[in-house]
Amino acid sequence: MRFFEDIEIGQQREIGSYTFTPEAIKTFAAKFDPQRFHLDEEEGKNSLFGGLAASGWHVGSACMSLLVADGQRLAREAAARGEEVAVWGPSPGFRDLRWIKPVLAGDTISYVNEVIEKRASGSRPGWGILTARTIGTNQRGEDVYSITASAFVPMRKGG
Repeated sequence: MRFFEDIEIGQQREIGSYTFTPEAIKTFAAKFDPQRFHLDEEEGKNSLFGGLAASGWHVGSACMSLLVADGQRLAREAAARGEEVAVWGPSPGFRDLRWIKPVLAGDTISYVNEVIEKRASGSRPGWGILTARTIGTNQRGEDVYSITASAFVPMRKGG
């Protein structure tokens, strides 16, 4: 992963795609969001969604999984090049979570992350706070999900 000083506002990265199968939708819903339109095709068809719909929490969880996997990939690549790898801290939170359109069985959502703000942390010397917006777009080019989240990012030694 990159250090705070290496990150520019406006930088984007494609973090990956996830296909929401009926089985995955039902499995997630049964465990975490057991509403009828997430568990049964007929109930989904008869709902406002018009089909078996993924839980918004499932859409967000898929995003988080891809974000972490992409960060791990970037860290491995940097280490292979002999670069020092920045170990990021936790997230102080998120805002503006939006489920814009339903994600239905068979949809593939591609997620893109864009840096929108960065600042030095006032309470944690040697750390910056990075804010990024991640947008999920379906195979028809429609935005279906967005979230704005922050993370603590280490500064280079002496930063």
